Amino acid sequence: MSGPLSGVRVVELAGIGPGPYTCMLLADAGADVLRVDRASGRPAGLSRSLPPAPSGPHWDLLNRSRRSVAVDLKNPAGVALVLDLVARADALVEGWRPGVAERLGLGPEPCLARNERLVYGRMTGWGQEGPLADTAGHDIDYIALSGALWSVGRAGERPVPPLNLVGDFGGGGMLLAFGLVAALVEAQRSGRGQVVDAAMVDGAASLMTMTYAFHQLGWWFEERGVNILDTGSHFYEVYETADGKWFAIGAIEPQFYAELLEVLELTGEELPAQQDRSQWPAMKARFAAIFKSRTRDEWTARFAGTDACGAPVLSPWEAHLHPHNVARGTFVEVAGVVQPGPAPRFSRTPSSVQRPPPVAGQDTDAALGDWGVDPSRVAELRESGAVE
Repeated sequence: MSGPLSGVRVVELAGIGPGPYTCMLLADAGADVLRVDRASGRPAGLSRSLPPAPSGPHWDLLNRSRRSVAVDLKNPAGVALVLDLVARADALVEGWRPGVAERLGLGPEPCLARNERLVYGRMTGWGQEGPLADTAGHDIDYIALSGALWSVGRAGERPVPPLNLVGDFGGGGMLLAFGLVAALVEAQRSGRGQVVDAAMVDGAASLMTMTYAFHQLGWWFEERGVNILDTGSHFYEVYETADGKWFAIGAIEPQFYAELLEVLELTGEELPAQQDRSQWPAMKARFAAIFKSRTRDEWTARFAGTDACGAPVLSPWEAHLHPHNVARGTFVEVAGVVQPGPAPRFSRTPSSVQRPPPVAGQDTDAALGDWGVDPSRVAELRESGAVE
């Protein structure tokens, strides 16, 4: 194992989306994350309603870098096994609806009773309490309530869900990873663990802090699609090119805007001031006509080496081929699958993809042995059906 979290042990109670993303981040950074999958082999949650996945273990990249044991959590012996693992762990991650872990006997109280230094991470949409805590939902619902969804979209049009990046992964999985590491640092000082309640509605709201600040300063109007960063301005926008592809510009600062005008061959013309909002629609139309005059690759060449803040809009299927991403190793290939590599970078203890995603339960014997479970007990657990 490599990475700054090498030596940290985490029990992951298998879930979907943001919880696995948290554990992927921790495992890429070197933590020994042991994923407790369903003993029946059934996929968890959302995966049950998706089309069948390709054969082989490598399709669910969120599960990479860790090992899997398959445990029947309705079997008392299976629950006892997980509590034994908790006693040896630094952290636990669960992403079930409030009360589920408690009903299984794996809530914070019994886990912290076994290990007072344990950091218990909880990932939900609405949080552990509040009027909506027991209500079902998905990313789109959480970001709707936070104010984030309303803010994404063009003037006069409906809000546009930004994939499930803001709730599930940014406001959810990533903030839970931050919360776990912060609590682990504190536990080293105090010797005591705690519960980290990561709610996607809270995290999505946190990601909106700058927008709230700009509004208070009078820089952000309440209308959607008329502001500097929400497609209102002509210098922070996506334009169609001659070949039907797209090019993005973000020349906010005056010196970068000046370079943008130079690349677009508008230097010397009498143009309205950059921040004259009344002229933004007209300037956007002007820019749109100019960008339609060349292909995406031609614009890429013209912007190369400038500070005009322009970049080609690449699909996820071509981004790994861009020279900058190739030079940095932004994408990696593991077991024949191209995927985003670990982030962020560490100078002395680099992260890495430790292994491809496992089939549920494929590491049961070896992983439990490494975590101190005697082979004879593993055999008994298998005989009773508590593990597979």
